[in-house]
Amino acid sequence: MFEGGKQMARQLIDRFGRVHDYLRISVTDRCNLRCVYCMPAEGMEFEPDSNILTYEEIAEVVRVLARMGVRKLRLTGGEPMVRKELEKLVEMLAAIPGIEDIALTTNGIFFAAKADRLKAAGLTRINISLDSLKPDRFAAITRGGDVHRVLQALDASFRIGLSPIKLNVVLMKGVNDDEIDDFLQMSIDKPVQVRFIEYMPIGHSDDGWKGKYLPLSTVLERCKERGWEIEQNGQVYGNGPSQDYRIAGSRGGFGLIHPVSDHFCQTCNRLRLTADGNIKPCLYWNDEFNVRRYIGNDEALEELFLKALDIKPENHEMANALNGEAQSHLPTVRRMSQIGG
Repeated sequence: MFEGGKQMARQLIDRFGRVHDYLRISVTDRCNLRCVYCMPAEGMEFEPDSNILTYEEIAEVVRVLARMGVRKLRLTGGEPMVRKELEKLVEMLAAIPGIEDIALTTNGIFFAAKADRLKAAGLTRINISLDSLKPDRFAAITRGGDVHRVLQALDASFRIGLSPIKLNVVLMKGVNDDEIDDFLQMSIDKPVQVRFIEYMPIGHSDDGWKGKYLPLSTVLERCKERGWEIEQNGQVYGNGPSQDYRIAGSRGGFGLIHPVSDHFCQTCNRLRLTADGNIKPCLYWNDEFNVRRYIGNDEALEELFLKALDIKPENHEMANALNGEAQSHLPTVRRMSQIGG
């Protein structure tokens, strides 16, 4: 296809007609915390620095994908803030024609100190992981994290004007489900979007995750018990797979992300780039395509992305894993920190 005498890149449309305009970029597999659902307490083997994509390599991949229709980026990890001078990458990505939105998913521990620099570089939105408001419990879930520093990150996000500000809460039965009311109250009091996320079987070789799994219908039931009137909230930018609600009279809202009980694959618009340079068309399945040897060859990169999309399945079948049923593909053995959340 030609436009103005120039050949246009092919668009990122898979065989199910899903248009992909969103790339999640893991900049590191390392993290300063060891959250129980993401990493084991010890024994993780991290990629050597030589295997991690440089900022220049990431920008080259994004430049090609932007020509193919990618408009939204999200920087993840591991913990992206452990990567030095992350603001330089943000600035490089913001300068790429076609890129309209750059978001960050972070545990928040290091964010407050760099908030102004990241905003000036082009950061537009933020998701902060916050699985408990109780200091002792937060430290246990994260294996050493300080919840007060995360709350400082939240305050810094308000101060520099990021919007929307989202809090990611992985809901775990018997661990933090007694804090549902507290998080919902936060959505009433503050202009934040609290997103409850089901515990997912990513990188688990056994069924131990099932004991902590809790369907998110529990959150709506809690609202009913409290007598809170809820309404659909379709005004949240970048809501992706979240079903969004607000409690009447609230300053913020809450969302439910339930990949296991009610998958959202039919509207999936994302690809993932791992820190070691692999394109993953689906978070759950094992398929990966390494980009590094194609960087500098735009046509070859385009072919690789289209190949990845061509084998992307219609859905991830996590519900089959919950029910002990057979699956059609091979699930990934990589942890969330190795893929990019």
